[in-house]
Amino acid sequence: MGAKRRGAAAAAGPKRGKREARAELCAALRDAALRERAAAAWGRGEPLRHEAAAVEPAPFRHGVIPGFLAGPAFAEALRDELLGLGFRRRSNDLLSLRQSEELGGRPEPHVAALRHALCEEFRAWLSAVTEIELEPTIDISCAKYEYTDVLLCHDDELEGRRIAFILYLVPPWEKSNGGTLDLYSTDEHFQPQQIVKSLVPSWNTLVFFEVSPVSFHQVSEVLSEEKCRLSVSGWFHGPSIVRPARHIEAPLPRSPHIPYDHEILYEWINLVYLDMDSQAQIQEEFEERSEILLKDFLKKEKYQLLCETLENKDIQWSSRGPANKRLYETAEEDSLPDILKKFLQFLRSEALFLLLSNFTGLKLHFLAPADEDEDAGEGRAADTTGHSSPKPEQEEPEQRADSTPHQSDQPANIPEAQDSEMQNSSDTPVCAGELRRWTHRHYTLVHDTWATEFALDLLFFCGCEDWDPEYGGFTSYIAKGEDEELLTVNPEDNCLALVYRDKETMKFVKYINHHSLARLKKHPNRTGFWDFSFVYYE
Repeated sequence: MGAKRRGAAAAAGPKRGKREARAELCAALRDAALRERAAAAWGRGEPLRHEAAAVEPAPFRHGVIPGFLAGPAFAEALRDELLGLGFRRRSNDLLSLRQSEELGGRPEPHVAALRHALCEEFRAWLSAVTEIELEPTIDISCAKYEYTDVLLCHDDELEGRRIAFILYLVPPWEKSNGGTLDLYSTDEHFQPQQIVKSLVPSWNTLVFFEVSPVSFHQVSEVLSEEKCRLSVSGWFHGPSIVRPARHIEAPLPRSPHIPYDHEILYEWINLVYLDMDSQAQIQEEFEERSEILLKDFLKKEKYQLLCETLENKDIQWSSRGPANKRLYETAEEDSLPDILKKFLQFLRSEALFLLLSNFTGLKLHFLAPADEDEDAGEGRAADTTGHSSPKPEQEEPEQRADSTPHQSDQPANIPEAQDSEMQNSSDTPVCAGELRRWTHRHYTLVHDTWATEFALDLLFFCGCEDWDPEYGGFTSYIAKGEDEELLTVNPEDNCLALVYRDKETMKFVKYINHHSLARLKKHPNRTGFWDFSFVYYE
C-alpha cells in the first residue's frame, strides 16, 4: 500500500449513458453464517480458515478472500480497462512502481462497477466483520509492479484510514516471482522486527487488513522479468483512533575528535589534497555548491589495502534496522582488523577535522577561522581567544565566509586552549559514523522521526568498481516533504563525498535492486560495496 494522501471520494456507482457493467461479488460475502464466524474470529483475535474467506490475527488482523469477483469475464474485462489507463512512474525512497490516477471518478464501466461494489456491498460486509463504522467512500487506485519494482516497509497509517485492501489481477504467480505482500512482527516500541508471513498474489484474490500502529508490511521486489503484478488497492475510512507516540530511537553516539596530528594525513591522503592551493580551490567550489566529490582521495596503496581487508571473513557484520527506517549491515568495530580501525581513527582525528574545515569553510576545529576571521593571514591558524563556534542554527551555506585554507602541518600537540573549548559541549565539533556493507535489498528511508539539523556528511566508498546507478545504492538528497532530488551521490571507488545539508534537507540510500546481481558476472566475489559514513557537526 503506497503512502498516498487521502484523495477524492469514490463515486457511488457507474454513470448512465455508457455501457453499464455490474460487479457481482462472491457468494461467500452473502453467507450470513460465514460472516458471523468471521466477525467472531476477528473480534476474539482468532484464526478462521475457510476456503471462501480466511481471517488471521497475526502478525496483525487481516483477511483473504479468493475468487472475490464472481464472474471471471468481469475480472478479465476489469483488468483490460485498467491496463488501458495512463500510469505514471513513481520512484522515491519508499517505492518504485507505476501508478494510475485516483479511480474515484473514472467512467470506465468495469472500474465504476467495482468501485460501486466496494463502497456498497463489500463495505457493509467489512463493517459487520470488523465492527468499524466505515464511511461510504474510499480511496482507490491501480498499481503496476514490474521487474525490480518494490514498495518498502511502512504501516499505512494516515488520519482516518481504518481498513486497507488489495485486489490482485495477476497472471499465474509464484513466490519466486517476488511481489509478495510481506507482513512484519513488531517489538515493544511498535517497530517492525522481521517478516513472519508472505502472501503470494493470486488472480482475483482480495486481501484486507486493519490499519494500525503495528500494520507494517511491504511489497517485495518483483523478480520476474516477464510478469506484471497488477493490483487495485486503497483504503476504507472511519473514526480515527488514538495512536501511541512515535518511538524515537537513540542516534549513533557522537564524539569530539581524537588527538592525532597532521602526520596521519600524510600517511593516508593523496598529497594533492594537502596542497594549500588545492584546499583553497576545493573550499571555493564547496562554498558555492555545498557539496564536492574528491576523487582518488587516498593513496593508492592504502586504498587497495582497505579493499582487501574489507573482504576479511573475521569481520562481524550486524543487520541494522528497523525496516521502516533502514536495512543494511554495519561492522562491529571490535572485530575489525587493525588497518580498518586505524582508518576509522583517521576519520575521527583532530587533523581531519581541521582539514575538513579547510575544505568546507565550516568551523569543525577551534583553530579554523570564524566568519570574522576571513582576513586572517594565509597559512596560520586563527587566534580563537574570544571567538566561539557559530551555532548551527545561524549557519547557512551561502553565509559561510571565504576562509583561506591552512597548511596541513599544524602543531603536533593539542594546544591547551582546546581544554576550555571542550568544556562547552554545545560549541565543540563532534562526529558520528560507521562502516557499512551494502548489497541486494539494502536501503535507508526518510522517516517521520528524522532529526534534521545542519551537518556535514562524509561518504567514502570502497569496492564499487563497475557499479551502475541502475542498481540503486546511491545517496539521494531531497527537500523535506518533496520527492524531487536535489543531489545524488553515486558510489565511486576511492572517492570522498562531502555534502553540507540544512534543516530542510533529508537523505536516503536508494534500494539496491536485483539488477545489482548482474555485477557478479564480472566480479564473482563482489555482491555489493562498502562505505564509511560519517557526519560532522559544528
